[in-house]
Formats: sequence, C-alpha cells, structure tokens
Amino acid sequence: MKNSFKFAFLGLALTVAFASCNGTANKTETATDSAAVDSAKTVIDSANVAIDSAKAVVDSAKVAIDSAKAAH
Repeated sequence: MKNSFKFAFLGLALTVAFASCNGTANKTETATDSAAVDSAKTVIDSANVAIDSAKAVVDSAKVAIDSAKAAH
C-alpha cells in the first residue's frame, strides 16, 4: 500500500513537471522529430537502393542460369 502511494505521488510529480516544461520543449522536440524522420527516410532510401542492387544481381544470375540451361 505504501508503494502504491509512492508511485502515485511520483506519477503526479512527473505529470506536473512535464506539464510545466511542455511549452518550452515543443520547438526542440519538433526539430528533433523532423531530424529523426529525415534520418529514417535516408535509411529507407539506402535500403531501397540495396534491394534494387540485389534484384539486379538476382536477375543477372537468372539470365546466366537460363543461358546455361539452353546450352545443354
């Protein structure tokens, strides 16, 4: 029971602290979120390039296999 009150008080204190800091933190959080989204887009773009490259390798291997089958 004592622990419940401790956690409830801690939660209340964190809520009040977050509410009081929320107005000043919005600009920084927005910039950070934007940078994170840009970083994620860059990672996705590089993954797409890697997938396209792998597809080209698979396609060329497929052509080689087909030509080897035709030769036999």
